[in-house]
Amino acid sequence: MIKKRILVTCALPYSNGPIHLGHMLEQIQADIWVRYKRMCGNDVYFICADDSHGTAIMIKSNKINISPKIMINKVKIKHKLDFSRFNITHNYYDITDSDSNKELVEKIYLNLRFNGFIKSKKIFQLYDEKKNIFLPDRFVKGTCPICKSKNQYGDNCEICGSTYNAINLIKSKSILSNSKPVIKKTNHIFFNLPYFKILLKKWIKSIKFHKSVYNKINNWLKLDLKKWDISRDKPYFGFKIPNFEEKYFYVWLDAPICYISTIKKLCSKRLNFSFKDFFKYNSKLKTYHFIGKDIIYFHALFWPAILESIKFKKPDNIFVHGYLTINNYKMSKSKGTFITANDWLKFLDSDSLRYYYASKLSDNINDININMYDFMKKINNDIVNKIVNLASRSSKFINNDFNDTLSEKLEDKKLYNYFIKKSYIISKLFNSRKFSHVIKKIINLTNIANNYIDNKTPWKLSKIKDKKLLHEIVSMGLNLFRILATFLKPIVPELIIKIEKFLNISLTWNSIFYPLLNHKIKKFKKLYNRININQINSIINLYKCKCL
Repeated sequence: MIKKRILVTCALPYSNGPIHLGHMLEQIQADIWVRYKRMCGNDVYFICADDSHGTAIMIKSNKINISPKIMINKVKIKHKLDFSRFNITHNYYDITDSDSNKELVEKIYLNLRFNGFIKSKKIFQLYDEKKNIFLPDRFVKGTCPICKSKNQYGDNCEICGSTYNAINLIKSKSILSNSKPVIKKTNHIFFNLPYFKILLKKWIKSIKFHKSVYNKINNWLKLDLKKWDISRDKPYFGFKIPNFEEKYFYVWLDAPICYISTIKKLCSKRLNFSFKDFFKYNSKLKTYHFIGKDIIYFHALFWPAILESIKFKKPDNIFVHGYLTINNYKMSKSKGTFITANDWLKFLDSDSLRYYYASKLSDNINDININMYDFMKKINNDIVNKIVNLASRSSKFINNDFNDTLSEKLEDKKLYNYFIKKSYIISKLFNSRKFSHVIKKIINLTNIANNYIDNKTPWKLSKIKDKKLLHEIVSMGLNLFRILATFLKPIVPELIIKIEKFLNISLTWNSIFYPLLNHKIKKFKKLYNRININQINSIINLYKCKCL
């Protein structure tokens, strides 16, 4: 297997609220993939940061009577803690409001301006006369001018994915004052996105996008691309645009540039190579972005165009997931109808969410629903009744009858080799992010392993004097369990720590090709607790309260 150097990013969570289960969907998906890649010996650098600029930050900090900088740095600490409690393995976690990002944003902007990709022009923008403020896109709502979906934001539609000018919203309304905004003229700065249309068409054909993602991007490229407004008027919290007193960079310019500044900071502090190794035009290093389907436009059009304009390497792929619903209700941050990562951990463990997400995730952009009763059934049936039970029923004989030591040979080498052959299929499924298929394969193999124990009836063999066959059968059961645990290692890290301690080994992908023979294990202790209905009802009641 060829060792690769890989950069992985997630979309940057916004600094105006806590980490919720929607954030965790993306972070867990990326983390599972990163852990698998690392298990295979690759050098994977997983980075993220807080998106900390914009009018929303400014307004919230004013509301709670604290400076924006103090607020965003407190939020960053909480975000990092939440991710760590779900065992998300970032190599570096930064913030867009950093000196290094500011320096890079200004440098890139001046480069774009020097090369003729930046123009200023007068535009009409929505203005809230009651609050005396030009309305940022996220502070105006109305009906999408493209698909006519109601209650959409001013920059893009969450239903059809289109981007548009906020003044084209139908029946627009300021969410700050609940009043109808007026149209007012102002001077803004634009990036010449249409210039890169032909290049973008060529680029998307070179990327192995999921078909639905490719079609969406291709449909946008069939239309006339608009020049991209990269400026915002004061009052605003962000980086000031050089040579303009009252203009600030739009967050969607400085946020993706933070991918570069974060890896630059990581390289300067911990690595023995330059960040340019990742981003130079002909770099062999791979870069992958994990994002939600609502921000495809920004990552698949704006971002690669910016990178091309400064002669930096474009992403090798963009992995897109759907929205998250809970009991078929869409989570809404603006309405407060979401479950935070912290709320989840008050009642349930992190591995349960990671496993359930894995059982739902594939390489498509379909929405994912958490049905809490289905969740309880799946965790209890799969992890407790099947996977952990296989270890429990085999280990008691090893612990009680064989001095905690496995046999010197396998009872059924053919079955062991069958499990090994399945590792090649599971490896391909991990690579393609088809985690739900991985889970199905693991459970199918777990059923086979449990059936093997059922058919061999070790409880009957334990009554006879010659226990050699018994020893080989239950050792076989634990060897199959060890293979299954290896497959699960990227998905349920806390359970795996307990399993590795019990088996007295470190689980690696290549080690499964060699069975554990004449190997001493530890005494079996409970590996996982069954989820009960009270835990489920606590989560449901919490969510219902937020939906009222």
